[in-house]
Amino acid sequence: MLQPKNFEELITQANQVKLYNKLVKQLNKDFLLANIDLDFDEDILPTSLKFLLHETIFKLIQEKFAEYLNVLYIIDVPEHKIKQLDGSDIVSLSEQVTFLILLRDWQKVWYKQQYK
Repeated sequence: MLQPKNFEELITQANQVKLYNKLVKQLNKDFLLANIDLDFDEDILPTSLKFLLHETIFKLIQEKFAEYLNVLYIIDVPEHKIKQLDGSDIVSLSEQVTFLILLRDWQKVWYKQQYK
């Protein structure tokens, strides 16, 4: 698996192997495990998915930091990648974390598909 460098590459890869819906299901599953009220429709457009996820992460960072950390733990976003991010701009930080969350869930979906 070539690791996507940005959101567009990730969505392109997911669509090419017809796993976009499974990616959305995995996101729903992970956020449910974290007790975050976020349930994406399986037919959500990729741009809407990115926007809603970004907005949720932004709010979690600002208002519910413990829940934000819990989401990162449940999704299993690598801690070293989070530490590499610049936290001076919360909007930019939340956008980068959104991509890391999507990337990690994409890895889960891809590996499950490859080794089932």
